[in-house]
Amino acid sequence: MSATVAPQRPPITFQKVLIANRGEIALRILRACHEMGIHTVAVHSTADAEAMHVRLADESVCIGPPPARDSYMNKAALLAAATITGCDAIHPGYGFLSENADFAEMVHDHHIAFIGPPARLIRMMGDKIAAKRAAAEAGLPVVPGSKGSITTDAEAIAMAEEIGYPVLIKAAAGGGGRGMKVAATADAVVEAWRTARAEALAGFGNDDVYMEKYLSDPRHIEVQVLADMHGTVVHLGERDCSLQRKHQKVLEEAPSPALDAGLREHIGAVACEAARNLGYHNAGTMEFLFEDGRFYFMEMNTRLQVEHPVTEMVTTIDLVKEQIRVAQGEPLGYGQEDIRFHGHAIECRINAENPVTFAPSPGTIGRYHAPGGMGVRVESGLYTGLKVPPHYDSMIAKLIVHGANRTECLMRLRRALGEYVIDGVETTIPLHQRLMRASDFVAGAYDIRWLERFVTEGPESGD
Repeated sequence: MSATVAPQRPPITFQKVLIANRGEIALRILRACHEMGIHTVAVHSTADAEAMHVRLADESVCIGPPPARDSYMNKAALLAAATITGCDAIHPGYGFLSENADFAEMVHDHHIAFIGPPARLIRMMGDKIAAKRAAAEAGLPVVPGSKGSITTDAEAIAMAEEIGYPVLIKAAAGGGGRGMKVAATADAVVEAWRTARAEALAGFGNDDVYMEKYLSDPRHIEVQVLADMHGTVVHLGERDCSLQRKHQKVLEEAPSPALDAGLREHIGAVACEAARNLGYHNAGTMEFLFEDGRFYFMEMNTRLQVEHPVTEMVTTIDLVKEQIRVAQGEPLGYGQEDIRFHGHAIECRINAENPVTFAPSPGTIGRYHAPGGMGVRVESGLYTGLKVPPHYDSMIAKLIVHGANRTECLMRLRRALGEYVIDGVETTIPLHQRLMRASDFVAGAYDIRWLERFVTEGPESGD
């Protein structure tokens, strides 16, 4: 695959950015913009009228009722808000329309900058089959599997026999674990294929599914890349995202306890070369499964990640500001040799959920006290009296802690979790406190299936 050179143009300076998101990420983007002297426009549903990012923005626009499809995913409403307020750029954050190629194209067609990669790459990486093909052509190692979608029972059985059991059937347009099934026998393959197709159609409007070899005990390792429009590509190290429940990340750390310096340098160089071959620019994340010393490409996220703060803490590079600078056409101004890594960082996702059953827990925030001290960072828009609505993702805060090494980081995180007070809703803080006592986690000896076992074995498991 030959690299596509990004169009060259003189750098510009954004005057006003519309933040097409909500919650902690909207606040995170707002703060970066204000530190760069850029005015901000917040959008909100009627359920988020009192949200912190709305209160702190220079301007705000209500874009619809609570359901996301009628507000935060309403392309016409977002573009209208950007147009009437005179915005010259839109930052999509993560989730919602952040990886919607049609939206990115519409933004461009309205002569507004989209703070993210080109629409063609968003579209390519949004199709898991096309992404895997492009990744292989760009030089990334991929999990053995089908080269396209599986369309018949017989094809499913034949491919499974060729790959070898167990196999994983995945939705081409999927995410978050939907349309994903494991099969260990020929009989199970047919049922899994049919179920995955039905889930994919219901969840994504696309019933294309493909098949991969199922890895038994891998870790989920992702590499943060950053590329400008002038050909410079760097990586900012890796994050270990193996602690997951139902394919949803719960805790992330950087660097990974599973990698040594040689493996880290290797996968970073591979990710940079692939991004260069793809003609990528802006921030992006390449996700890999890692097992027995080998990496296998899974997907590329063409946006900012929820867990980006751990990378910021170990590199001191502000990823949101860099996204904005790249979108303005500025060169990065540094190369890989200039990137330095410092210490260890861990992020805990704090959800408004029961810590045992994981049932959502919307409500009104009562007492609220965020932890502080050296190396402690909280990303949240919570305050006493804020109503946490039931309409959106349950994550309400992120607690990020940095230390000189992993041991110091763990001790600091235990202390910070003990200080964190959020009344009025149930949260997953107790789950994270359990994790801090789990011997396997403390030793860094976990994989992507470890947490599922941990949460089902009772409150004393792993202590």
